[in-house]
Amino acid sequence: MTLMGVDDLLRFVVAARPRTTRSIAGSLQATRLQRADPDVQGTRRPLRTSDRSRQVETDSERAPRARGRPRPRGGTRIAPRRVAWLWIVLLASGAGAGCGGSHARPPTTNRTNIHRTTTNVNRAPAPPARRDVYAADRPGNLSPVVRGMPAYVYVPNSQSDTVDVIDQRTFRVIGQFPVGALPQHVTPSYDLKTLWVDNDMGNSLTPINPWTARPGRPVPVVDPYNLYFTVDGRYAIVVAERLRRLDFRDPHSMRLRHSLAVPGCAGVDHMDFNADGRFALASCEFGARLIVVDIPHQRVARTIDLRPGAMPQDVKLAPDGSTFYIADMNANGVWLVSAETFRVLGFIHTGTGAHGLYASRDSRYLYVSNRGEGSVSVVSFATQRQVKKWRLPGGGSPDMGGVSADGRVLWLSGRYNSEVYAISTITGKLIRRIPVGSGPHGLCVYPQPGRFSLGHTGVFR
Repeated sequence: MTLMGVDDLLRFVVAARPRTTRSIAGSLQATRLQRADPDVQGTRRPLRTSDRSRQVETDSERAPRARGRPRPRGGTRIAPRRVAWLWIVLLASGAGAGCGGSHARPPTTNRTNIHRTTTNVNRAPAPPARRDVYAADRPGNLSPVVRGMPAYVYVPNSQSDTVDVIDQRTFRVIGQFPVGALPQHVTPSYDLKTLWVDNDMGNSLTPINPWTARPGRPVPVVDPYNLYFTVDGRYAIVVAERLRRLDFRDPHSMRLRHSLAVPGCAGVDHMDFNADGRFALASCEFGARLIVVDIPHQRVARTIDLRPGAMPQDVKLAPDGSTFYIADMNANGVWLVSAETFRVLGFIHTGTGAHGLYASRDSRYLYVSNRGEGSVSVVSFATQRQVKKWRLPGGGSPDMGGVSADGRVLWLSGRYNSEVYAISTITGKLIRRIPVGSGPHGLCVYPQPGRFSLGHTGVFR
């Protein structure tokens, strides 16, 4: 056998350039696979996809090594160009001693890989989704739990100890039933299946079946002025205003789990939760202050003092979760408190006796009932300013209520006028005055959109 010289060997390699280093690596890989497979008897086994992937070296792997960087992990791999160089060395080593001191370089190639994927480095990343705690409360977005329920308004008459039921379609009272003493609010349960009447002086909660609008057997509960549910649904929180307590209870049986005394919060009555539900901000109507409740630890984390003489009422979180709005009946407007630092950010004047707070279905506006002057202020969440004011013709005492499922009607109780107001959210005009029992308070519009209820007269997320 005639041995090749180094020059002859290089000419041979150059002549073999149409057979690329990649195909040489593939041949070598296939040979190794044949030898490693005991079932192959001289016949090439078809390569699996995973085997083929080991034959191909990407540009991203090749480039770092060209710059002297370490090879990426994931198993031992031999670059095709180095395989070609090994072929040269092996052939040269078999050619005899005449080639022992030569260091021939492998031929280089200027071919471009047409499969290279490029990335537009100038493309801006997609903006994060805008947070809206009321995103599930869009018009008509009813949970399967409540879909098909009759659309009624449940009105607790505090001085009559009754509940009136109004048909939202006809604006007529279609029923009335007695409940416990001094019913304050009608509250949807966390799971949306039950409505609870908060019988404050009756020391009970009366369940209502929203499919039939009929009451069930009262559940004994001490001093239930108001009722809320934690964001995770683990607890019901009975606001015992008279006793200055927040009672954490089982959300179904209402069995007491833990009672949190809040002696520094005279007139504790309304609250709302921050976006993740870790904290609640509660108003102290007769204490001119607010308290921050640490929900996981069930303790008061902070006290926020307002100006002397303040009478904070309803509390509502802004859609973006950044700010709490707190109605103040004496200051005639709404306080703004940071939901992160719990510092007072400002104040918006709305009208005499600011009391109830309700978000529009599109999360753009806050409806503020001004009980002392018979009006409703429309506050922009974006600008934090009053943009409209709707006045009830002939006056009235708009108090607590809610927005219809389609977002077109704002329902409010007339606390001192024994009536209910249906107000168009499109025109701001009064649609109907509906006579009810004496002292109507926290009426509940039901059903409403949302995945679950946080309580009061219908705070949904």
